[in-house]
Amino acid sequence: MSYFAAALVRDAGTWAASEFSLTGLADVEDVAERLRDVDPDADTALLFVESDDSYLVIIRLDDGEDLRVFGSDAAFADESRIGALLLGEIEEPVLDIDEETAAPADDDAEQPPLTPPDADPVGDADLLSDLGVPSPRLLALCAQEGMLPADITAEVCQAIGAGDEVEELREA
Repeated sequence: MSYFAAALVRDAGTWAASEFSLTGLADVEDVAERLRDVDPDADTALLFVESDDSYLVIIRLDDGEDLRVFGSDAAFADESRIGALLLGEIEEPVLDIDEETAAPADDDAEQPPLTPPDADPVGDADLLSDLGVPSPRLLALCAQEGMLPADITAEVCQAIGAGDEVEELREA
């Protein structure tokens, strides 16, 4: 199973991106510890893990603490070692979001579903809300037909002000 993992750290309002290896890690706490090591002084650290053009996991640490995890589909934990590593301990499904909150009212436009019918998002979909990506938007991106995990990562990183950093990392 192929994957792309990018660590983003923000210190004093500036984002920096670097590749992140999941090799040799036993559980999500090991992942968090390695993420802390990227920049121990970072205000916010994010990890985006994309796997096989099918799954996305986002991990967040604030001031090196408060581990928060979101996965685009719980099936990832069953289908790969990396999925089990990142999502194996997450038991809480994403809470239902009422349709009024999830999308602007426009009776003429057909609204896409919040999640694909075969996906089962898990974890904390609200982990990026204070950065400008509220849970309804994150879930809508994950549910949008034709969106690959790389596309979602790019959109989210653009929204939080780290789009150029991640794009440069991908091109390197």
